[in-house]
Amino acid sequence: MLATLTIFFFFFFTAIQVFFWLVIFRKLAIHKSPSTTSMYSQHPLHPVSVIICAKNEAENLKKNLPYILNQNYPFFEVIVVNDNSTDETEKIILDFKKKYKTLCLVSKSENKDGKVGKKFALSLGIEVAKHNVLLLTDADCQPTSPDWIRLMQEKVVGGTEIVLGYSPYRFDEGFLNAFIRYETVQTAIQYLSFALWKNPYMGVGRNMMYRKSLYYKVGGFKSHEHVASGDDDLFINATAHLNNTTIIIDSRTFVLSEPKKSWKKFFQQKSRHMTTSTSYRLNHKMLLGLLSGSHFMHFALGTFTLFQGFLFFAVIGYLIRMSIMLLVSRRILQQLEEKKLFMWIPMLDVCMVFYYIILAPAVAWGSKNRW
Repeated sequence: MLATLTIFFFFFFTAIQVFFWLVIFRKLAIHKSPSTTSMYSQHPLHPVSVIICAKNEAENLKKNLPYILNQNYPFFEVIVVNDNSTDETEKIILDFKKKYKTLCLVSKSENKDGKVGKKFALSLGIEVAKHNVLLLTDADCQPTSPDWIRLMQEKVVGGTEIVLGYSPYRFDEGFLNAFIRYETVQTAIQYLSFALWKNPYMGVGRNMMYRKSLYYKVGGFKSHEHVASGDDDLFINATAHLNNTTIIIDSRTFVLSEPKKSWKKFFQQKSRHMTTSTSYRLNHKMLLGLLSGSHFMHFALGTFTLFQGFLFFAVIGYLIRMSIMLLVSRRILQQLEEKKLFMWIPMLDVCMVFYYIILAPAVAWGSKNRW
């Protein structure tokens, strides 16, 4: 009886995984961005306010600001919020400001309202923004092309209020870098596919656009201002719906970020991010829990089935899921320009199970007031 139940539930959770990959994630695999370039666009050009929050980011700003300030777009400003920096962040911004009149510095010296995290700094940037279309990124981020702003703003048409972009991490040697890039791809597969499935639930603040009017319509970050992080995913979770959100997959709109250099710093970063997921809408928490839970149970019950001597069932179940996953992932990795990860999927897929286990305590008991 135990063996029968084990095999049944093994295939049950495998079927759930197959559903996610074949029904939901496949939408991203077959998604095609418009082939027309911006110069042929019939849509009006939107003035754009690019907002960056910087805390002790002097070196990153020195390296990355030129890629943003020299965008091939006629109507934009760049707002950098200096968040209590103790290094030369403000000096670097002022030096750039002498050359670029589109650059605006906002200095945050003290938080008198008791608000926590990056949200207070970002709210200051939004307040001074001159334009209704806001494009968010970070100080350690670098657009891959001078057409980043132009292509992102083209998606703001009709009732669209939110545009979700993609921000990969830079390639480097070593397993840590490969895993960080793979985890980033998996996260992107989820939030981009769910948006295409008309059920958007999050975005990544390294490359995201929304209307300033939407921010004020929902009261800014008020509904989750008690949570230190979540200026990006919690805001999208609270405001996005099937009619106001779109995505863009175009390598010219990608924004490169610097990955962590140690496992400790990586897990600290992800632990902080994972705590925000407990504040998602109930239906999103259930779907994401089902996704990660079925992934874990597929391997746990598959291993148990194997140890019970049912090699055939264990192998068949594993091959069904892995074949579909590889088929769908291959196309997505091409779109996200991460083709080098394809051959590592079987190994990294197993590592994701241990990743869930390690981060489970952060989800269950992690502090939401830590930044």
